[in-house]
Amino acid sequence: MRSIIIAAALALSAFTAQAAEPIEGNWKTASGATAEIAPCGGSFCVTLKSGQHSGKQIGKMAGSGDSYKGEITDPETDKTYSGSGSVSGNSLKMKGCVMAVLCKSQTWTRL
Repeated sequence: MRSIIIAAALALSAFTAQAAEPIEGNWKTASGATAEIAPCGGSFCVTLKSGQHSGKQIGKMAGSGDSYKGEITDPETDKTYSGSGSVSGNSLKMKGCVMAVLCKSQTWTRL
């Protein structure tokens, strides 16, 4: 009986890991630019691939599944915000806050 419970728990954890929404990939930002999110040093780096700020790294986030935290920089103002991201299907909701008072949110779309 114990081996059946262990096998079921392992199968459920494998399903949960597969069901998690990956943040990695190419995303269309709210401004229409393309951003690539890729692994870098145990985290995920956000780098613009098109648009006026192409080539600029604008963020670094850590996490797994569908919830990530880190820092995001607005390339227009060069201000850095404490940020978070949550993935749901082909949408990535990015939120950045300064001192938890001034916050900006954007929704990006997976390409």
